[in-house]
Amino acid sequence: MGKVIVVTSGKGGVGKTTSTAALGAALAKRNEKVVVVDFDVGLRNLDLVMGAERRVVYDLVNVIQGDAKLPQALIRDKRLETLFLLPASQTRDKDNLTAEGVEQVINELKKYFDWIICDSPAGIERGATLAMRHADIAVIVTNPEVSSVRDSDRIIGLLDSKTLKAERGERMEKHLLLTRYDTNRAQRGDMLKVEDVLDILSIPLIGIIPESMDVLRASNIGAPVTLADARCAPAVAYFEAARRLAGEQLPVTIPGEKRSLLEKIFARRAA
Repeated sequence: MGKVIVVTSGKGGVGKTTSTAALGAALAKRNEKVVVVDFDVGLRNLDLVMGAERRVVYDLVNVIQGDAKLPQALIRDKRLETLFLLPASQTRDKDNLTAEGVEQVINELKKYFDWIICDSPAGIERGATLAMRHADIAVIVTNPEVSSVRDSDRIIGLLDSKTLKAERGERMEKHLLLTRYDTNRAQRGDMLKVEDVLDILSIPLIGIIPESMDVLRASNIGAPVTLADARCAPAVAYFEAARRLAGEQLPVTIPGEKRSLLEKIFARRAA
């Protein structure tokens, strides 16, 4: 049975969709079968980042309402045979998602895929709670700014109360993905430092994605950054984050710094 990951945040514009695509492609390049699912009904951006906007015929709502079968709605990536997309509807709203329908789709996907990565809409409304409900693992995407971190703290509370795992009394595996990080700005005090974010949220860090035009360029050509340029700094960071998701133990290095984060934290505490 496949693992279900929800990529979520409290604040919009932090990089959930680009992160979903990048992590999905990174895991698929490990020869694992991956599907990325767009839960942002009414807006639908994951198909754009995946370069599949012209190939959408059926979507998640069509499958839930019985207008199409799941294989009809799945879009296979043209670059990676093991990567698939289940797009969201652009003409419906989130009320068209039902708890029973989402559960049926997720259970069906788990039979055929190693990883089901759900791109959640921002916030705490219906679409977001349905996207996280069946998750085994949560990746909380946060920018190094106070409002983003505060909203992520609220999402952590939802993950610990509104998911099936929480209802069963099980612990939800949660990871922090820090995006748009600029070491120079953090040192000047223009944004929060990594250690400050970790002190506030107190969940394990899975990766630090540096601020870079490479992410925007990849989105503009319709490709996950891990496929557009596998050697650029954001792609390398996403590949390492995917390896950590898969269970590998890798030290996290802050972009632009030679010491690992663990070394830096110990040095600060010793001082």
